[in-house]
Amino acid sequence: MGAAGSKLEKALGDQFPEGERYFGLENFGNTCYCNSVLQALYFCVPFREQLLEYYANNRSLADGEENLLTCLADLFSQISSQKKKTGVIAPKRFVQRLKKQNELFRSYMHQDAHEFLNFLLNELVDILEKETQSAKNDHETSPPSEKTANGPKNGLANGAKKEPLVTWVHKNFQGILTNETRCLRCETVTARDETFFDLSLDIEQNSSITSCLKNFSSTETLNAEDKFFCDKCCSLQEAQKRMKIKKPPHVLVIHLKRFKYIEQLGRYKKLSYRVVFPLELKLSDTAEDADIEYSLFAVVVHVGSGPNHGHYVSLVKSHNHWLFFDDENVEMIDESAVQTFFGSSQEYSSNTDHGYILFYESIGSGNRN
Repeated sequence: MGAAGSKLEKALGDQFPEGERYFGLENFGNTCYCNSVLQALYFCVPFREQLLEYYANNRSLADGEENLLTCLADLFSQISSQKKKTGVIAPKRFVQRLKKQNELFRSYMHQDAHEFLNFLLNELVDILEKETQSAKNDHETSPPSEKTANGPKNGLANGAKKEPLVTWVHKNFQGILTNETRCLRCETVTARDETFFDLSLDIEQNSSITSCLKNFSSTETLNAEDKFFCDKCCSLQEAQKRMKIKKPPHVLVIHLKRFKYIEQLGRYKKLSYRVVFPLELKLSDTAEDADIEYSLFAVVVHVGSGPNHGHYVSLVKSHNHWLFFDDENVEMIDESAVQTFFGSSQEYSSNTDHGYILFYESIGSGNRN
């Protein structure tokens, strides 16, 4: 990487961002699924800053029990505090911890980057919630002190309903979906809210993220065997159902469902469909707040023709430059190169590098948290 690193420094020259670090990650035998997601998260700046702040405030935890959160914080801290601007880091502790924690990731087989991202975010939330709970218990059994746990203060009046804890992971990635069902007989609308860290979208050939989002929020009629039990009519009725984004997240993660189970084949097949993802995205047809705009800052790309083998790389936007991360290698790419990862308009194409997970950050501080 020495040569590649100096090449990157030369390419950026005086434009090398002050204090920024561009480090490749060593591959420990098929850990590209992990490396590509870690790079996307590292360049999700609000998440990185809050993780490093957590690390700085909880240094004492480093001597305590190791978990995925401490390993991730330690890795991000290692990268950000490097003396060199470019190079390679081995995320050995993090990968070892991941394999110890979840047998899914223990084998050397090809893993799914989306499953890993999902597992990681939920695991971080669990750790933060447990830490806050144990600090709260300590606080209740010890004399009052100034020290508060990481995360918002959760002081409750006697008998008040316990609010779910909102961690900094939630503040970055969590949005709220609302599932609306309208009874076609009495017109009553039943709404059910659910939280999400990412949206998984069905894809079609020669489509776009905007059209996939439109399909995600399209109205579906429930009839015949699928009738809806209406509480007001006290019976099964025909109904219309639709999903809407009620509260958009600060960081919108979109997972394109490129792996589809084909009944006739009895196995999963990769859909190489061309799905255009814009650099700027407007959530016009889905969100109640129709004005929200997002800017693309990272793409995890699946390289390969099938679901059980292949490779993952990531594209990252940092300080208005696009970078290509392929395990140990990091290089600068032109913004126009991003469109080569949309997918293939023909079923059999030599291009097998397809955008799989997209990371968008909301534009404007008004949308922040």
